[in-house]
Amino acid sequence: MIYSNIEYKVSFYNDSKNKSSVLEYLDRLSEKEQSKIYKYIEFLRISKGVLDEPYSKHIKGKIRELRVDLGKNRHRIFYFTFVGRNIIFLHAFLKKTQKTPLNEIQQAEKNYYKTINDLKLYG
Repeated sequence: MIYSNIEYKVSFYNDSKNKSSVLEYLDRLSEKEQSKIYKYIEFLRISKGVLDEPYSKHIKGKIRELRVDLGKNRHRIFYFTFVGRNIIFLHAFLKKTQKTPLNEIQQAEKNYYKTINDLKLYG
């Protein structure tokens, strides 16, 4: 395979004000939680954007969620793999219910469509 040695890159969705809600979410967490999440992100990157359950789960279309549990806190970060071997993290939240809230999925979808419709940002 021609591209087998090219590594995947990690990017975070930025809104129109160039702010990343995912990075802002991570900044609010404890050092221990941040460390575990960044470890999972790196694991996802070296696994070429593919992790099976319980670490990752398909949500809708190309959107998946990275699942990081620490104690009672269940962190979820929506992402998808994109052209040029990019993994783009779209939206993050603390899961408090059994089922993923629809508004969280809708926010990830909104960010996903903004990303794929502006290829110059990440492509």
